[in-house]
Amino acid sequence: MRTTSRGLIAALALVPVLTGCFAPGDSDSAGAGSDGRLRIAMAVPPVQALSPYSNDATVLSKLSVAEGLTALDKNGTAKPALAKSWKQDDDSTWTFELRKAEFQDGTELTAQSVVDALDHAGAATPKPRVLSDVTLTAKADDADTVTLTTKSPDPVLPLRLASPALAILSARAYGEDGAVSPVGTGTGPFEITRLSGKTKAKLDRFDGYWGGKAKAPGIDVSWIADGTARANALRGGETDIAEWIPTAQAKLLDKDTRHEVPSVRTDSLVLNTGSGLFTDAGLRAAAREAVDGSALVGSVFGGYADPAQGLFGPAVPWAAGKRVEATGRAEAATTAQVKAETKGRTLRLATYTNRAELPEAATVLQQQLEKAGFTVKQDVREYTQMEADLLAGKYDALVFSRVTLLDTGDAVDYLASDFTSEGVYNIAGLKDAAVDKAIRAAATERDTERRREKIMRAEAAILRTDAVVPLVHEQAVQGIAAGVEGVILDPRERSLVDVDTHLG
Repeated sequence: MRTTSRGLIAALALVPVLTGCFAPGDSDSAGAGSDGRLRIAMAVPPVQALSPYSNDATVLSKLSVAEGLTALDKNGTAKPALAKSWKQDDDSTWTFELRKAEFQDGTELTAQSVVDALDHAGAATPKPRVLSDVTLTAKADDADTVTLTTKSPDPVLPLRLASPALAILSARAYGEDGAVSPVGTGTGPFEITRLSGKTKAKLDRFDGYWGGKAKAPGIDVSWIADGTARANALRGGETDIAEWIPTAQAKLLDKDTRHEVPSVRTDSLVLNTGSGLFTDAGLRAAAREAVDGSALVGSVFGGYADPAQGLFGPAVPWAAGKRVEATGRAEAATTAQVKAETKGRTLRLATYTNRAELPEAATVLQQQLEKAGFTVKQDVREYTQMEADLLAGKYDALVFSRVTLLDTGDAVDYLASDFTSEGVYNIAGLKDAAVDKAIRAAATERDTERRREKIMRAEAAILRTDAVVPLVHEQAVQGIAAGVEGVILDPRERSLVDVDTHLG
């Protein structure tokens, strides 16, 4: 078997065995190799019917359903997608020339369809994370030319436009109620022809794809939240690709089906600074000193992780040499002070089941926090059941797994969405003027090296607040059956299959 790595690109994010999930004769899935269709077991069920404005967006890119104006190459640089070329007119204005392409519903890609799609993204509620720090205006110059203007200079706009959240869909995708459906409305080589709630999807090859016909005739997707069940489906020959194999299951797979991928995913303890116990900086500092992520590397992750050095790990190679020490942190409350200040109030510790290691990590962290004087109660559920509560600040702490370069390939976007006062994914509820200023400074910097230096200053400013305590940097494990060719091993977890992926 061979695999390819086309995008150096790593949020997020029910029974032990699901035999028959991909059984021959199922209306949504064929038997192994019977017609060349790929069978894929995915981890996180759709939150909003695969809307690109939710965490579902990455599914559209992983399965090559929808595309943006640009894409990311293996070095994380913007490359042409629906735009065949572009140029920067001034600090805030860019012009994009479109290629000839058609949507899966038979309509043509035009400059106006791009404008409409980007307008819908900008007007979405909540706004997609990728737009949390930019205001974007699109104008059709002619049928094949689009001018994009940003309210303030955005030197990484071509990277931003590669985000799955800014996929260009046909007019039919956008409902009057604000709902967005990618079913039959994308431009990619695979078309969603059926979406069955949060459990299954059927995709067929789109023969009108501008990049040529895909080698596989279609894809049958099943969402299986339980990681052990995904691994069992691969071992049992019931699926061809199983994403996010739990580390406890990885060594049980045959060597030729287990594929380790350096990941830009960092697991952290996120503390709610907006309400509850951790509005107190001293208690946040006490929690930071109490938890030890290195204890998770062997016991929980089976060696498929590195102790966290900050928000960015080894898969972001430039970060280590530019890291800035976090200074000015609050003094940690002692164990006696923690007990006195919390007065028996319970620390609400949340995590989710989609990544099998997180509940186990939460148990270890609970013990560490209780040793420091906290009274801890866990809430562990499937991610889609708790996202709204997380964003509403209904927990004190969250054991969280985040792909730090997911949305644009540029770290500023992640920092802006997760840690600025107006960030749309600010689970920590952080509102800190110094953090906002540091992130803004990085956002406007055009020089790559200086931008990276400012990113690391912003990281230090964030860590100073103890709103987030990095624990480990993960290594992803993907399960791929022998004989499947062309699977994309992607550190940014944005790509999985493309026109070349097929059964050998």
